[in-house]
Amino acid sequence: MKLIITGSEYTGKTTLGKRVEAWIEETMGKPLIGFHDHFTFPDVGHGDLEPEEYDQIRALSPRLKSMFQNHQILYHINSSFLYDHDNLLIGFHLENAIYGPLYYGYPDDGVPETVSRVVESHIMQHAPDTIMVMLKASPDAIRERMKDAPHPRGMLQESDVENVLQRFDEEFARSLIRYKFVIDTTTKTPNQTFATFLTEVQPLMRQEDQVRILARKAIREMELG
Repeated sequence: MKLIITGSEYTGKTTLGKRVEAWIEETMGKPLIGFHDHFTFPDVGHGDLEPEEYDQIRALSPRLKSMFQNHQILYHINSSFLYDHDNLLIGFHLENAIYGPLYYGYPDDGVPETVSRVVESHIMQHAPDTIMVMLKASPDAIRERMKDAPHPRGMLQESDVENVLQRFDEEFARSLIRYKFVIDTTTKTPNQTFATFLTEVQPLMRQEDQVRILARKAIREMELG
């Protein structure tokens, strides 16, 4: 399965992504080649960085941040990602298009949005079965989650919540990705969000993945006698 999970901070992207990762391995088996949740400054590496390294990333100029992010995003649409079985990308290109001008200092000249369309054109050419799901929540729910469980290095500012949610709606609507859907997590628990994901994703799944699920189920039934 090729899946992009995007949306504002505090909508549950990472939580859903981890549930989906476990579900793929349980129902389809390996390989799951990648769970990539490192597209938000300063958390741009695999695993925890040293405190001084986070400071170094924050200190990068807007131009260097843009170069770094473009490299990251374009790297994650090369053939090793697009042609293998499973790939989960969290936040990814739409987040960069929105957070770049707002928080990273990118010029507000439309370049991040243009990069997004280039990325999506490449995906549609080489992996058109990619599915994108956007998580959203009401502004009040976002602010409550920010207060109750603040992210240690979160980017979203309380004063920007409405604007960020609107920008995600706009970029998601402009997206060239063919298979996509939205889940509103305002009143949903993580279990309910995952259940909604399973319902919405089933009709969009490629036949190969549906066969993998059936084959793994048959193998388990045989093992159980």
